[in-house]
Amino acid sequence: MNIQPTVSSPEANPETGWFPISIRLSGARVLLVGGGEIAVNKGRLLLDHGARIDILAEDLHPVVQGWIDEGRAYHVGGRADDTALRSYLPGCRLVYAATDNRDINRRVASLADELNIPVCAVDDPQPSSFITPAQVRRGMVRVAVSTGGAAPVLARRLREQIETLLPDGTGRLAAYMQSRRALVSGRYPAVQDRKRIWESFLDGPGAEAARAGDESRSDVFLGALLDADRKPGEVWLVGAGPGDPDLLTLKALHLMQNADSVLYDNLLSPALLDMVRRDAELVFVGKQRNRHALPQEEINREMVRRAQAGERVLRLKGGDPFIFGRGGEEIEALVEAGVSFRLVPGISAANGCAAYSGIPLTHRDCAQACLFVTGHAKADGVLDLPWDDMADRRQTVVIYMGISTLPQLAAGLLAKGLPIDWPVAIVERGTQPTQRVLTGTLSSIAQQAAEAQVKSPALVIVGQVVRHRVISP
Repeated sequence: MNIQPTVSSPEANPETGWFPISIRLSGARVLLVGGGEIAVNKGRLLLDHGARIDILAEDLHPVVQGWIDEGRAYHVGGRADDTALRSYLPGCRLVYAATDNRDINRRVASLADELNIPVCAVDDPQPSSFITPAQVRRGMVRVAVSTGGAAPVLARRLREQIETLLPDGTGRLAAYMQSRRALVSGRYPAVQDRKRIWESFLDGPGAEAARAGDESRSDVFLGALLDADRKPGEVWLVGAGPGDPDLLTLKALHLMQNADSVLYDNLLSPALLDMVRRDAELVFVGKQRNRHALPQEEINREMVRRAQAGERVLRLKGGDPFIFGRGGEEIEALVEAGVSFRLVPGISAANGCAAYSGIPLTHRDCAQACLFVTGHAKADGVLDLPWDDMADRRQTVVIYMGISTLPQLAAGLLAKGLPIDWPVAIVERGTQPTQRVLTGTLSSIAQQAAEAQVKSPALVIVGQVVRHRVISP
């Protein structure tokens, strides 16, 4: 079967058009147009949020009639014509067009839109000004999942998965934290201090006691945090992996959600930065060819300055901090300044890019070792590399930052005796959706890269393992 995609206009793009908010409905009037099964599903949600529901419908489902009989909803009219709608729409906080007639729903949406009243035509995002996400509820905690109306079944499936992740006591925990907010704010007016106390509380046994409803025990742990001396700032050197956000370690993600400021590199994708805590300060310090946002010494000083001011500083690096990431230099600077730090390794670019391109870094038939080198030239343009070691045919050579000097690299290896047909691969934007892999030989790869306009980030892999590349069908 040939399934053709539906082409949407930019205005209808579900990735950009829907802004998730929470709206107060307690005691607010909501007009529900329709009285059948569709209306039942939406009415239950509205009643659960304390809305005052006015129902405009000729035929009423027994459940809807039950709400009316109990005084939980009000039957204000029958036929949903223009006269009735113009009478009942004013003053509504929301409107649901929930009949099984698409034309009626669109007419309701059009009239509501004229009056600037948010309206949802059920299962019809185009005329709607809002849509209802799939929801998970734990007391006052609500998690909403939306696909912008594009795939409601997917949203429901994601909701089912989230249901399994939230303990039943999550609502009790939220209620406890709400009841103690004034206490914590009174003791620590600074927002940064309050965040740290609550984060420490959530990571400790106090949160578990609150989930179980044992507020007295929770108070003991919270009191200990309030009475403790404020911890000084520290620096977290974290490897973000080669690009795919799914390759982040759990510890890296945890620290990304707790940092006060983030000093990040050029090679990090927007998808990775989107996973950083929203109110953290993002500071670009990356290095690009022939341009440094900040010299390394300035980066070191900035980390120290922020940590000494009490911040939790996340130094976020592509790949692994200790593989051509200058992590060693930065740790030395922190130690010299007496700043506490933590190191979280990441999947290296070599491991990630080779794996995603189907190239083994070692192979018992042809590569018993793997050598990592940098192709970055010195200020005078000279490549100062262990050429003799790199020309060993029993190993794989992985070259970081080697695109700009690829002709010199290939020439140097040929000069040391490697044959002109020695295999080479380039992995551009490795592990990302736009990954591209070029394969060739030492005699051809530089020209191939130039013709293909390969740009960083890209990794060069040299050795017989390239011939063992396997591509998943």
